[in-house]
Amino acid sequence: MKIEQIYTGCLSQGAYYIESQGEVAIIDPLREVQPYIDKAEASGAKIKYIFETHFHADFVSGHLTLSEITGAPIIFGPNANPDFESTTATDGQEFKLGALTFVVLHTPGHTMESTTYLLRDKNGKDHALFTGDTLFLGDVGRPDLAQKAADMTQEDLAGILYDSLRTKIMPLADDITVYPAHGAGSACGKNMMKETVDTLGNQKEMNYALRSDMTKEEFVEEVTDGLLPPPAYFPMNVKMNKEGYKNIEEVLERGNSALNPTAFEAAANETGAVILDVRKAQDFAKGHIPGSIFIGIDGGFAPWVGDLIKDVEQPILLIADHDRIEETITRLSRVGFDHTLGYLEGGFEAWKKASKEYDTVTSISAQDFKKAQEDGKDIPVFDVRKPGEFEAEHLPNVHHTSLSDLNDHMAEYPEKETFYVHCAGGYRSMIASSILKNRGIHNLIDIQGGFKAIKEAGIETTNYVCPSTLK
Repeated sequence: MKIEQIYTGCLSQGAYYIESQGEVAIIDPLREVQPYIDKAEASGAKIKYIFETHFHADFVSGHLTLSEITGAPIIFGPNANPDFESTTATDGQEFKLGALTFVVLHTPGHTMESTTYLLRDKNGKDHALFTGDTLFLGDVGRPDLAQKAADMTQEDLAGILYDSLRTKIMPLADDITVYPAHGAGSACGKNMMKETVDTLGNQKEMNYALRSDMTKEEFVEEVTDGLLPPPAYFPMNVKMNKEGYKNIEEVLERGNSALNPTAFEAAANETGAVILDVRKAQDFAKGHIPGSIFIGIDGGFAPWVGDLIKDVEQPILLIADHDRIEETITRLSRVGFDHTLGYLEGGFEAWKKASKEYDTVTSISAQDFKKAQEDGKDIPVFDVRKPGEFEAEHLPNVHHTSLSDLNDHMAEYPEKETFYVHCAGGYRSMIASSILKNRGIHNLIDIQGGFKAIKEAGIETTNYVCPSTLK
């Protein structure tokens, strides 16, 4: 038996490769499927099944492409009914993989088609549980994503999830290994652990949602408490996963179109494309195309693109280092943004050499910010971190304008007066700065290194409050 978790950090997503006696099952594959095919071929094995735990909202799965290439059937649990050929399994149905057996456990609640796959070894002993978004480490799947489709409230779905956990998962043995679809950083839950594998027994002890003495009413209240609005692109990813999508090779071919500065400028003017700059934050600060949006490839790239650009149909033009063009297009496609039209050949330096107009972001160190405060300069400060981060600790008298909700806070920013903007480490504040400048607000100063650097500079902050005590 071979079980491999293939974890993608920028999506906090776990796909799974399971092999036995020359047969392979893939669970929740990413859109670029060649690595799974290569892995099977290297072992002299054949991909027999593609298991999907549910219609994912936060990424586009590779199930369709992988099935087309390998001929392996796509397996969903009950209630799925996708718009393409697949197998809709029944609760309790078994699938043989070499000496192993997969057992379908229908576990609705996160979504109504959510399904967990129990893996039994050659002796018939329960060995592992692939839980999708039903059970995470430290949390469970949020119950508010399927409301419109299921015509249910989040409370209804949370109640169904409570029953699924207690009738299908909690009765299983403590020594079973839990393999979830996501870890810390995913928007599919709110309290996930940084670990990506655990035993079911440990989860029964420490996961708040699996308390044995918990009533359904208590579960519903705790699971729905503190849920932030889901990113706007989630429903569009569900639609693609349910109805189908283009082969990633087509997306890569179109996006890999090199445009000289003149052609790039013309394409931007003619198509209404978003100019997306994925370089390092300080490179963007030193010079960028006016109106471009910064979302760096080395941060939480794809989720922030989805949260801020929102519309997967939006045309995109790229500014990126040449050796990261294909990576960027691939990572955009993982969250359904398939309409990359091309990239600036030669990068930003080519733009400057063509004597095109460019803009900058004023960015200072935390030490310079501290000196300005000590000199009595009373300049407004805007904190763009998440609510939980802000509530735990922040600068006194600061304005909180979370990056995810920046559009709702535009009226709060001064039109002429200079102001500072910061996040936790400098990544999100540069995103915010680019959006503000795109909206015509240029009187800003970014604080490099964010709140971490502010703390290290010895600047006064509020007393730290543990986020878990804020509920």
